[in-house]
Amino acid sequence: MKRKVLTVDDEYQAREIVATLLEENGYIPLRAKNGKEALKIIKEEAPDLIVLDVLMPEKSGIKLYRELKTSETLKKIPVVICSGIARRTFLRTHIAPSNRGQEKIVEPEGYMEKPVSPDALAKIIKKLLD
Repeated sequence: MKRKVLTVDDEYQAREIVATLLEENGYIPLRAKNGKEALKIIKEEAPDLIVLDVLMPEKSGIKLYRELKTSETLKKIPVVICSGIARRTFLRTHIAPSNRGQEKIVEPEGYMEKPVSPDALAKIIKKLLD
């Protein structure tokens, strides 16, 4: 059975590049342009993995990631962050516990800084799903 992978990015071209890569590697691509749309698709389609941008309108990838990783039913879905934000910055500002009493969130299963190498992305997806 083919695995479903959701790509969440507000940039159309970025979504289509990842979707093409997924199809070429035997996965079923799902697409969302923001975190709000992604959450609906996640609940309806139950993807096996999520490729997630961070900076987006209408529910950022940061908010979606935090929601996923604090949900008992959704936290097991692997997430690969693909962002223009450096990994170190993301981890320091969004994964560590905050001064506002938010709980610490686990690191994503994968993190890639944009521009993303298609071969590297395909490799990490394959590793996480196989």
